[in-house]
Amino acid sequence: MAKLAHAQWSSKMGFVLAAAGSAVGLGNIWRFSYMTGESGGAAFVLVYLACVTLVGLPILVAEWMIGRRGQKNPINTMAELASSHGRARAWASIGISGVLAAFLILSFYSVIGGWSLNYTLGSVIGTFDGQDADTVGAIFGDLLDSPKTLLIWHTAFMLLVIGIVARGVTKGLEAASRILMPALIVLLLILVGYGIASGYFGEALSFMFSPDWEALNGGVVLAAMGQAFFTLSLGMGIMMAYGSYLGEDVNLISTARTVIILDTAIALLAGLAIFPIVFANGLSASEGPGLIFITLPLAFGNMSGGTILGLMFFLLLTFAALTSAISLLEPVVETLEERTSLSRIGATLVSAIAVWLLGVAALLSFNVWSDVLLFGLNIFDFLDTFTSKILLPLTGLGAIIFFSLCLDKEEARKELRLDIYDFTLWNLLAKYVAPLGVIVVFLTGLI
Repeated sequence: MAKLAHAQWSSKMGFVLAAAGSAVGLGNIWRFSYMTGESGGAAFVLVYLACVTLVGLPILVAEWMIGRRGQKNPINTMAELASSHGRARAWASIGISGVLAAFLILSFYSVIGGWSLNYTLGSVIGTFDGQDADTVGAIFGDLLDSPKTLLIWHTAFMLLVIGIVARGVTKGLEAASRILMPALIVLLLILVGYGIASGYFGEALSFMFSPDWEALNGGVVLAAMGQAFFTLSLGMGIMMAYGSYLGEDVNLISTARTVIILDTAIALLAGLAIFPIVFANGLSASEGPGLIFITLPLAFGNMSGGTILGLMFFLLLTFAALTSAISLLEPVVETLEERTSLSRIGATLVSAIAVWLLGVAALLSFNVWSDVLLFGLNIFDFLDTFTSKILLPLTGLGAIIFFSLCLDKEEARKELRLDIYDFTLWNLLAKYVAPLGVIVVFLTGLI
């Protein structure tokens, strides 16, 4: 294994919180719980856990191991590992696509993070108090129509990201995760507690967990497989970068299980926090931005204690966005820092300014550049579609194929701390099952 030459996580717990923070993003808050409720409840959760074990877990471990072996940014790691194992340095393209994906995703993700900051302030000043559905919908529409407002909040969110990432691995990423993740969990538990007291917790439990095996069809299994891949921040260069800061003492498989359990638990808790509020106010369950920025503000604005609950919820949302955003910037910064003469702070500023500029283009696609289309999509939707349907699956697929075909099997077995029997099963997953799963996700996304 490569000599541990650069920054390291100060503890396993710090690494787990940072990795879980990367995985726990906006999708956990606005998509997973709704998907669970609409796709078979407990039956869907079981299918999802099977998919995340068979597809997500092997790729997550592969990316961590590749990063830990290389001890460098994703591009240099892939190039040097390929060369040292007698393979073409063209394998570096996997690192390039991962870093590119992280860069592109953060550009529009920061715009959504700005929305969350805006709504946090709106909760404090009573923007949604007593408003009807049309007015709350118009508030969100007005936000999207205002380039100036979007620019202010996009900039504010990126400044927060810069302030954390510029401080480095232990003082920045790890320290922030040690604060934000526990705070996120506490806020979630408070909101779940309110849901229990609301009288509609049973309805939320029934919506999310009543097993409906008849709802399980091919489409639902594909959705579970896609969620299993995307929820773990795979294919973005993040986990390779995070792996490059790992010491040899960390058990990759058990740590991956911990991250997956934490990620899934937070996603389910989010549903148990959100849906009692939705049902208590006679509103319909939905997913995506409509749930977060229209349905819930309407509920908060017309309920007792809604100002405090709204503030806690949007703080929770902001924390989730922030823990993911800092992880998205990290592989870009690590690459610049190691491949140029820039310092950590300089690499952070250059990376963030470039992300910010592309984010400006993304936010303008809601208003003054709404007519600018790339392959029939506005800039925001194009960035989302190109990364999620093409870059991420192909990068994840490349990483697991490299792991399976290029790395020495006996060294991998020892590093994973598996006996011969367990490693045979692991190799079956990594060589056949996980790649096939990613190929299915990729092809499904193109249809």
